[in-house]
Amino acid sequence: MDQGIKAGDRKQEAEGKQLSVELSGKRVLVVGLGKSGLAAAHFLKARGARVTVSDARPATLIAEISEMLEQGYMVEAGSHGLLTFRRQDLIVVSPGVPMSTPELKQVRAMGAHIIGELELGAEFLLGEIVAVTGSNGKTTTTTLLGEILKAAGRPTLVGGNIGLPVTALVADSTPETWSVIEVSSFQLETVETFKPRIALVLNITPDHLDRHGSFAVYAAVKARITEFQTAEDFLVLNGEDKDTQLVAAKTKAQIYWFSGRRPIKQGAFVHGESIFFTPREGAKPEPVMPVAEIPLAGAHNVENVLAAVCAARLAGVASETIRSTVAAFKAVEHRLEFVREVAGVRYYNDSKATNVDATMKAIEAFPGGIHLILGGKDKGSDYTVLAPLLRERVKTVITIGSAAEKIERQLDGVVKIEGAKTLDRAVAFAQEAAVAGDTVLLAPACASFDQFENYEQRGRVFKELIVALP
Repeated sequence: MDQGIKAGDRKQEAEGKQLSVELSGKRVLVVGLGKSGLAAAHFLKARGARVTVSDARPATLIAEISEMLEQGYMVEAGSHGLLTFRRQDLIVVSPGVPMSTPELKQVRAMGAHIIGELELGAEFLLGEIVAVTGSNGKTTTTTLLGEILKAAGRPTLVGGNIGLPVTALVADSTPETWSVIEVSSFQLETVETFKPRIALVLNITPDHLDRHGSFAVYAAVKARITEFQTAEDFLVLNGEDKDTQLVAAKTKAQIYWFSGRRPIKQGAFVHGESIFFTPREGAKPEPVMPVAEIPLAGAHNVENVLAAVCAARLAGVASETIRSTVAAFKAVEHRLEFVREVAGVRYYNDSKATNVDATMKAIEAFPGGIHLILGGKDKGSDYTVLAPLLRERVKTVITIGSAAEKIERQLDGVVKIEGAKTLDRAVAFAQEAAVAGDTVLLAPACASFDQFENYEQRGRVFKELIVALP
């Protein structure tokens, strides 16, 4: 097992991938000029495609538009034109653009070839791909796994739904490279051949129901991470998450499980005070590290480490390297990130908690005395499921954003609620209410787009407000 998978094992296949998509001279439309869309447009143009970009936002809100016009792109802004969509050989969709967009629905019905930026980049990416999805924990697990592979001396790239888009990784990839990619449900909607050597599904809990329509559809989209895997590939699943377990029936890959509660015949688990890894059924479990050496708060982060242990051991990384890397790992920004202690009150930024399950995990990381900032843009969530934890551990809920009224209605009578509307007022409320020994926690259970550009900006603003406290 210490040998594991070697990047380049499928070198001929990887090199052949570049021949599967011929772009030179092709008319290609990129829909949506977010980070992924911009990366895809530049990637396509560099390969000789005739690129048009289309964004529903007004041109005045797209900072890059003048530069793109100067570089020879055809640019459509302010709305999508059906004729523009019909004149293309290929359409590449940014993750933030739903497939229910009318123009996309119409041309898809007419047989248009539509893929996402993930699919485009993966077609050209050399080396081995490790793909991480799940409702929560993706960024921490992806980042940690990248650090472990780097510590093992592997040429490693990290990106996808975090950091650099997949198309921006291609130039630095070689047959020996390991690319660790965070993959969202939005990206998985449009895969056609995406086939990671190692895929991880950390958990599946309700999220993005405003886009996917139902939990069943959302769960099915998450399962697409393994749709094109073969018996040569590996799928790492959460043995304690019911909906994640169902993915096992949909794969041809070799399955490895992880569990924080019980021994696993093939995979990673906690037993006593230590983490073990069983390389195959019938083999003796190998000790990896003590649980106490994990520097991240919360039981959910033990699960993230277990998932990373599985993937790293499958890649042939020694247990000693995994142990030392995990022990030195720092919390990722905006994920239960300690900001500051003021007058005995500790402030934590978990702005990445953009769904109810993530907020529950954040609350569970603290024994009590919590002043919780909730709210933002609702994603079709049910906030009533928070009630038992709120009664047990939370002193005050402080609401912000457009979801505030719904949250207040669903949690009425459960806990003391203060309506702050904005984040600065929420921090002021929290500072006034908290006493020494309490915790102020930003874990909003909502998207950020009603008041902020993204969850990163929301988290940065929160930290700035805390740093400014006297």
